[in-house]
Amino acid sequence: MTGGLRRFVRGAVPPPPPTEQRGERCEMCAEPIGEWHGHVVDIEGRGLMCTCRPCALLFTKEGAGGGRFKAVPERYRYAADVPLAAATWDSIGIPVGMAFFFTNSALGHTVAFYPSPAGATESLLSLEAWQDLLAAIPALADLRSDVEALLVHKTDSGFEFFAVPIDACYQLVGLVRLRWKGFDGGEEAWAAIHQFFADLRERSERVAADG
Repeated sequence: MTGGLRRFVRGAVPPPPPTEQRGERCEMCAEPIGEWHGHVVDIEGRGLMCTCRPCALLFTKEGAGGGRFKAVPERYRYAADVPLAAATWDSIGIPVGMAFFFTNSALGHTVAFYPSPAGATESLLSLEAWQDLLAAIPALADLRSDVEALLVHKTDSGFEFFAVPIDACYQLVGLVRLRWKGFDGGEEAWAAIHQFFADLRERSERVAADG
């Protein structure tokens, strides 16, 4: 895992104590962060920065700040029972039932990662496989590069797709790193993972799988 991704993962642990208990300060202006807690992606450094609301709002428009920083949006969308071919999933080489995909503008292409006890682990992603993923759920194809990801969850009945802020994916990564035990993860880890996806469904706007 690259140094930049380690920086992402370190900023994506399960929900921390309330801000007022931590005395947390904005990583851009150093002012205390209020109740609203946002993130800004440093495109060059591949890091997530914890910010106050005024600083986050500065980078909501494409190209703001010379394009180096982007505010992580807050929209969540969800599609159940997506007709994705098992062969497409197998071709990506994901050994677990969940992975996330986002376009890295610094690299100029889409990358694939899955949560593991070691952190965010990269998997090779061909252009053809990425196009197959988007074709399976065109309603979620308008992802913003660097700050939104397509999170795919393989269930017993098929696949469900989420379009989520990138920090949500690294929250899942942090959860797996902290809770996973032994070869199969253990009951505590899987209970936390199932709750994570249940919470995502609850907060997400439902979209049709057929677009």
